[in-house]
Amino acid sequence: MYVTPRPVAAEDPHYGIRLGLTGALAYGAIPLLNPALPPIIAALPVGLVAAQRKAFDPGKLIGGVIAMIVLPWLMTWVVEWLRPMPLVYVTAVWALYFAGFLMILRSGAQAGMLIVVVTVLISVMGMHGTATVETLRDGFLQAALVTLVIGPLVYLVLPARTRDRHVDAPVPGGGRAVTGAAIRATVLLALSFWLYAVMQPSDMMMAVVASMVLVFPTRRTVFSEALQRIRATVLGGAVALGILALFTLSPHLPILLGLVFLGGLWLGQRMLFGAQPSMVYQYAFSVTLALVAGALSTQDPGYATFTRIVLTLTGAFAAAFAVAVLDGLTQWRGGAADTGDTA
Repeated sequence: MYVTPRPVAAEDPHYGIRLGLTGALAYGAIPLLNPALPPIIAALPVGLVAAQRKAFDPGKLIGGVIAMIVLPWLMTWVVEWLRPMPLVYVTAVWALYFAGFLMILRSGAQAGMLIVVVTVLISVMGMHGTATVETLRDGFLQAALVTLVIGPLVYLVLPARTRDRHVDAPVPGGGRAVTGAAIRATVLLALSFWLYAVMQPSDMMMAVVASMVLVFPTRRTVFSEALQRIRATVLGGAVALGILALFTLSPHLPILLGLVFLGGLWLGQRMLFGAQPSMVYQYAFSVTLALVAGALSTQDPGYATFTRIVLTLTGAFAAAFAVAVLDGLTQWRGGAADTGDTA
């Protein structure tokens, strides 16, 4: 699975400032739109903008926005059509997981990751009922349109120093990819039922934290990603609690936006210079935004942070362990099964 490299300060010295500004602007859109699921509006623009490296690439941003509109609408249609037939519904969800993982393992392309993520969110939300899944679909549409406005704006205000655009270089995996995809699809299907049992609809954006560890092809990278998700959740939860604690002293929107900006600035600078892999800090900011948005709408912040840490610990490691066992039994990667050198 291709992982976006760490941003380089010489090429984009304003990366941290831009990340914080993106988070603040996304939060500023929430009272204007009054969405049913604020965490989506808060987290999705940051995720798509933070994925940019070097100079602004409008094609990549627009492609991500289109994917986040079209895929949820298609998945909602599938859920509403097949939900009355549980066995067919579960089989179709497994097939979509399988297709996404097969694309990842064969090509390393991030498009497969989008298929997996959207299928997880929409299918699990679909178990709560038609109205719930339509709410999530509409939330993705709102968040995508907000991203389409914020993305070009923050790069216009804070452009990168270089004019070169980053080009992804996914690396195809080896071995019997069909077997690896089938293992991951089966484990993720079981994880989906667990997510439905323990998570509220407003928490579902953070369900990605547990499911994303499975997109990596080797046992070593799966466990490494699980540990990174835990560190990101704990770090993001700590930043969120700090923001909420200071916000309670002066509960005004400009104060909140300023605190979100400072949190994003700090984590963005850590993406440039921090000791951890840069994606830990990027995930941590998404966690922070979702936690704060949820806490300010319907949730108790302490409970919200606790549930997300438990979700990451339990879901990510249980899924990683199951994948490791099945990979070991099948040896589908042949001699590379345990090296972890191919991501």
